[in-house]
Amino acid sequence: MKTPSPAKTNTLQTLDRGLQVLALIANRAGGWSIAELAAELGVHRAIAYRLVATLEQHGLIARLRDGRIVTGAGVLRLSANFESQLRTLARPFLHELAEASGATAFLTMAQGEDCTAIQVCEPQAVDFRMSYRVGSRHPVTAGAAGIAILAARPAAASDGDAVKEARRLGYSLTRGELQKGAVGIASALLGTAAAPLPFEACVGVVAMEDLDSARCARLVTACARELAAALA
Repeated sequence: MKTPSPAKTNTLQTLDRGLQVLALIANRAGGWSIAELAAELGVHRAIAYRLVATLEQHGLIARLRDGRIVTGAGVLRLSANFESQLRTLARPFLHELAEASGATAFLTMAQGEDCTAIQVCEPQAVDFRMSYRVGSRHPVTAGAAGIAILAARPAAASDGDAVKEARRLGYSLTRGELQKGAVGIASALLGTAAAPLPFEACVGVVAMEDLDSARCARLVTACARELAAALA
């Protein structure tokens, strides 16, 4: 086997450190100082400074007046582009799910403490359908989508019965939780150990009380597996 050249090894190490810096900054609202980043990474302050300067040039991080480093606007642009690509990829899967179930299909992502619907497809072969607006938000602790996402996380002492049941079944089922008379079913998108997904999301359907929940649960979980495989 050919041994990687020192230059290539150094380049990959630098990229890895840069990504570590970006992740650290994104996960602390108050920002970081150069000294704190250097200590966290276990590198000299001069190296931390060069990493920060490079990320700053690309708009991925920014400096506050007191010198602390926070996430830059470039991250928002990347996020918007990512969501657009994800919606495009998910659209045919959701269209098929909506037509097969006769219910409104959705793709929801976890964003902080909330869930946000980023793609919605309504069935065309039914006379009445439930409207679900792209951009709709609700707490991650409520609704079929939120419970499905929580169920995909490691078990915690705070998990309620609905989350435990969703983890056991592989999907969540709620009735009238976010809207009176509405039935929601959702299943999380799961990556693999070799290819974990870098976000939390689920697919699901929502309809009124005449939804065939057993059949739709099978359709939803199959859609979640297929979309997750396509993303991986």
